[in-house]
Amino acid sequence: MMDAYDPLRPPSIADWTELDESERLDLVLAYHRRQGDDLPNPDVHAVAHVIVENQVALADETPVAAVMERLMQEGLDRHDAIHAVGSVLMGALHEAAQDDRETDLTSAYYRELMQLTAEKWLRQEL
Repeated sequence: MMDAYDPLRPPSIADWTELDESERLDLVLAYHRRQGDDLPNPDVHAVAHVIVENQVALADETPVAAVMERLMQEGLDRHDAIHAVGSVLMGALHEAAQDDRETDLTSAYYRELMQLTAEKWLRQEL
């Protein structure tokens, strides 16, 4: 059973998937509290982490694991790669919430992920 989360180290897929969503969220929040992170919205931040980790655990069912690997090869640490993917995810969700038209959120999200690079994400962070 998983009793701590560290975004710099991939959790065991078996351990991660055996947790329920609230336990995953609690572990992510506990990590950021231990780090002393002052997040503007810790719950939303934790949700993004959990969604990205869930998608990584799906392996080849989504492009997320491959995108994470590519971002790390481009120089991001695993935690920053989670944030980069999470920023695309949250952007896609925000756009979908603002758009009255019916859109294929998943396809739009995956398209954005394929265009994401470490350099692009770092430029946005500066």
